[in-house]
Amino acid sequence: MTPAEARALYPVLRTRAYLNAGTCGPLADATVQAMLRATVEDLESGRSGSQRLERYRSLQERIKARIGEAIQVDPAHVAITSSTTEGCNIALAALHIGPGDEVVTTDNEHPALTGPLAARGASVRVAEVLHHPTSEALDRILAQVTPRTRAIALSHVGWLNGQVLPVVEVKRATSLPVVVDGAQAGGAIAVEAAEIDFYTVSCQKWLCGPDGTGALYVRDPDSTPPVLAGHIPAQGEGIDRFQIVHHAIPVLEGWATALELHPEWRFEQAASLTATAREMLGRRFELATDGDPSTLVSFTVPGDPSAVRAKLEEQGVVARDLPGTSWIRISCGYWNDESDIERLVDALN
Repeated sequence: MTPAEARALYPVLRTRAYLNAGTCGPLADATVQAMLRATVEDLESGRSGSQRLERYRSLQERIKARIGEAIQVDPAHVAITSSTTEGCNIALAALHIGPGDEVVTTDNEHPALTGPLAARGASVRVAEVLHHPTSEALDRILAQVTPRTRAIALSHVGWLNGQVLPVVEVKRATSLPVVVDGAQAGGAIAVEAAEIDFYTVSCQKWLCGPDGTGALYVRDPDSTPPVLAGHIPAQGEGIDRFQIVHHAIPVLEGWATALELHPEWRFEQAASLTATAREMLGRRFELATDGDPSTLVSFTVPGDPSAVRAKLEEQGVVARDLPGTSWIRISCGYWNDESDIERLVDALN
């Protein structure tokens, strides 16, 4: 598959410079067609029967295999979820984090992680990394670890500015349980998550799956106490005890199809385009990081970022503003090309 052929998979790119996979990735025509076919089958043939159950299981195995490839883990340790938020909640519950338990995190975290920490009553120690060079991140995180620390919970790629945090190094340095929000990493950059205790994936973003799709990798599911109640956890063992959500077969069909479309060269292509975007935007705007190897680029704009984002949308450029900042954020996937960045720059001018 060539870059031009890959771009042609995603119809939205015919009319828009779609630069917001950090929220939701573009849908491929093949993904939608697979969902439509499965929906018609459900309509005409019903939604039960032994063959349908086997199909359900087979689709889940296909999905787990592709997610395992994306983050370099054993698919047998991957649970299907609905979102990174669900994955973070499951992981913290599995660790039995409760009121007063000390957890180290950072100031570059999404509510998908900070919300579950707050809900469990954790005593949070925050490493300030957002406005500091990433080269200092490891030391800043480790400086917050005390003898009372129960776990470390942080993002692999910060959602605000694309900062890449040293999650594996944190695990090796502390030997503490580590929960990673991988929403902006899985499918966007090369990931090797096998050493991490809990690694979440948001499949509607960089993996271009349907809404409501996610995954959770658990390093040692057999020795982790079960934490969920429901049909699947009650009937299963190992990783199945971490899976409570039930996806419709049309969603699974679209999801499996989406995961099987991504070319082997996707990370290199996205990294190259991100570098181009940083160079072009850096001529005029202040960038939020000093060049982290992620696929997010945030930059300061004058005035109200939400108004700028709205103006961009009027000109066919899809980006996003970030609450509480003066930044606009773009997401560079393998499906984008330099014309999308040029259209963004022209719109900003």
